[in-house]
Amino acid sequence: MGSISTDAGLVPRSPAAGPLDTRPSGRVSSWALARDGETLGAHTARQALRLCEAAELSGADSAEYARTLLAALGPVGERSLRLPPPDASFLSDDHTPVEFSLACTPDGRPTLRVLLEPGCGAADLAANGRTGLRAVRAMARRWGFDTSRLDELEDLFLPPDPQGPLALWCALELVPGGVPKVKVYLNPAASGQERSAATVREALRRLGHRRAFASLPEGDRHLFFALDLGDWDEPRVKVYLAHHDLSAAEAARLSRVDGGPGPAEIASFFRMAAGHDVEGAGAAAGPDPRLDRRPVQSCHAFTETASGRPSGFTLYVPVRDYARHDGESLDRAVAVLRRHGMDPAPLRRSLAAVTSRRLRDGVGLIAYLGLAHQEGRPPRVTTYLSSEAYEVRPPATPAAPRARARAGA
Repeated sequence: MGSISTDAGLVPRSPAAGPLDTRPSGRVSSWALARDGETLGAHTARQALRLCEAAELSGADSAEYARTLLAALGPVGERSLRLPPPDASFLSDDHTPVEFSLACTPDGRPTLRVLLEPGCGAADLAANGRTGLRAVRAMARRWGFDTSRLDELEDLFLPPDPQGPLALWCALELVPGGVPKVKVYLNPAASGQERSAATVREALRRLGHRRAFASLPEGDRHLFFALDLGDWDEPRVKVYLAHHDLSAAEAARLSRVDGGPGPAEIASFFRMAAGHDVEGAGAAAGPDPRLDRRPVQSCHAFTETASGRPSGFTLYVPVRDYARHDGESLDRAVAVLRRHGMDPAPLRRSLAAVTSRRLRDGVGLIAYLGLAHQEGRPPRVTTYLSSEAYEVRPPATPAAPRARARAGA
């Protein structure tokens, strides 16, 4: 979901198997030796294989998706993990250009997704974007999908001298059959942060969503503009916003979906994910606490062009900045899953597939918790899992969120 800045430190991790050593301070020990020949590609492909198994994909599908991940990473996949990250990728806290996520619903098997930056390690952001675009077009030729909607936006999001923390990311939803569903994520601030709103408005207009921009809630920053490409029942256009210093009551008012999640449901998720109401029993006592470190994100998905109203809404809480360690983050994720009638067992299996370290030895393996609602579908809870190929953030006691009540909050 993107490594929006935080003041938390990082410490190196060993990619070798087995629990991580800890020093008396509790910090993960400094660079341990990687396996002989261990590369970024081997590390993340192995995680993908294990995650596919945890998500109950077939062996053939798992192998195909691991190969797909290696191909999408390109030359950086061959870099030894003894070397530092190929660049300061915005995709994750430790600059691994890969992030996994597991989406659960009450009535179906979990869906595994991998988000990656195909242009990671390019000479500059412009080259990064060109590399990413070539990778997506190669996927389109391989799997037979159309990129015309992306092509219409190339000048907006991939200008000659782009700005901002990213150029193009690609997400692959790993469904049975070995052919993933594809999404791309673009940077609204590519032509400058001050022009990001105008860029989003123009992109929506070009894609036929002329009335959509007016339906977006207020936000502090336009983070991402995303497109579904290929074989989707209802291809979406999605706009992501950052919300700094947000309270549960304010989060509850962000959805613009007709008949979508009620304010109480959104506020409850916010409090549970933030650790203010882990058991889901109700609001925290006293003033409504605010998340004043890494911002909360909202996503507004559009599928039809007539009404201008979004058909989907997702709230993302950066749990890693409001928990002491990943054991706490897991407790919150389990509470959210159970609250929505979902089995937490696939998530537990997925964590074991990604790492063998003890959850209390770091924070950031579970990066975000997301609650999504799409019209006509059951709610979806998504847990975002960091690869941690390079570093693990040490456990810490985060600063207490400011607990002040704002009029009307």
